[in-house]
Amino acid sequence: MALSVQNFIKLANLYNQIVMVMSAVCVQKGGIAMENYAGRFFVADVLEYVYEYGRRLMAADKKSVPTNVADVIKRFGQQYEQVKNLTTPSQKPIYEMTLEEFERIMNI
Repeated sequence: MALSVQNFIKLANLYNQIVMVMSAVCVQKGGIAMENYAGRFFVADVLEYVYEYGRRLMAADKKSVPTNVADVIKRFGQQYEQVKNLTTPSQKPIYEMTLEEFERIMNI
């Protein structure tokens, strides 16, 4: 996937939708705290991926990134710092894996 602002916006929207669904699931399951929900690890992995995509987008061509998108990338970075201990451990970060490596790690 080529680095582009439009792709980042799509990924950011995906992440926001996932967080909204996670919140709804927690409410539906009796109001459990989001930090106690088993899916929080997946959400942390998605955040890691989205943030890294945005970080690389900024590194590739900072001038082409609008300031509002740069602010979102910065906010995702702050959120990621809070949950990075929840991401799936691996020898290689998920955003650097090939599809084959990811499938092997996930036993797909």
